[in-house]
Amino acid sequence: MKLTNKHNLPQTFVNVIKRPTYSKGKANLLITELIDSPRVVNLKHRHWDDIEVDASEMVWSLFGSAVHGILEHGKDSNHIVEERLHVIYDGWHLSGAIDLQEVDEEEGIHIKDYKVTGAWSVRNEKQAWHDQLNSYAWLVRKAKNKKVKSLQIVAIIRDWSAREASIKEDYPQAPIVVIDIPVWDEDKQDAFMDLRLHAHAEAYFESDTGGNLPECSSEDMWEKQEKFAVMKEGGKRAKSVHDTKADAEAALPAKGYFIEHRPGERTRCKSFCQVADFCNQYQQYLSQQSIVTGKQIGRAHV
Repeated sequence: MKLTNKHNLPQTFVNVIKRPTYSKGKANLLITELIDSPRVVNLKHRHWDDIEVDASEMVWSLFGSAVHGILEHGKDSNHIVEERLHVIYDGWHLSGAIDLQEVDEEEGIHIKDYKVTGAWSVRNEKQAWHDQLNSYAWLVRKAKNKKVKSLQIVAIIRDWSAREASIKEDYPQAPIVVIDIPVWDEDKQDAFMDLRLHAHAEAYFESDTGGNLPECSSEDMWEKQEKFAVMKEGGKRAKSVHDTKADAEAALPAKGYFIEHRPGERTRCKSFCQVADFCNQYQQYLSQQSIVTGKQIGRAHV
């Protein structure tokens, strides 16, 4: 990976980013890769030396690593911190590092995973959190033959606002929130792991044989569908939002309103995917978008 420093961050930041504190070693897949899009993971492996990332994009990841380091000092005698587990399963070498395991000899193991994240993520809980923590539970069961009793996300909210907390009931009421994640039964965990491994195996086969990689799903791409909003002249909020222009037109009041077109967007691809430049699925999408841009509605008045 090529690391740039376009915003002239202090060299100490750049140096730390250049010197990662962990390695996947001989593992074929990390748990965080297993739950990710097989296309993205495969393209990262294939184009690793060509990927360009600016140091400014890594700051929050660096902050997250620092938080983990600090919290290690708060462990109790029954805590296992940052343990990396390995399992050979169906020919795959899988690995994952678990932030915190609280060991209860009678109940089993309680897993906690620290996330430095935004308030939006806490208010809109991610399926990936369920997938990741249950994969860790599977890893503990296979590697240590131990039962996992509970799973929790410990969310440290980097953009927390006391004002927002005071006026919004669904806003996190403190800058640190503990979120319970349901523990799947063993059959569901096994089925999930088999499904994910099959998906990654398919991607590697296609890559090795010159075929087409499986495409990312809408969820993988954090895709927002296009919408048509009925807006009042001078207003800031939509009166109603619709999936089609026809539905929006049918909902228009007599006068003083217009239709605002809200284009769809693949948010991860546009702003957060390191391999978007190497991804033919996204490049084809951009080409299609450029063709239809001139035909799309901006404001339709009534």
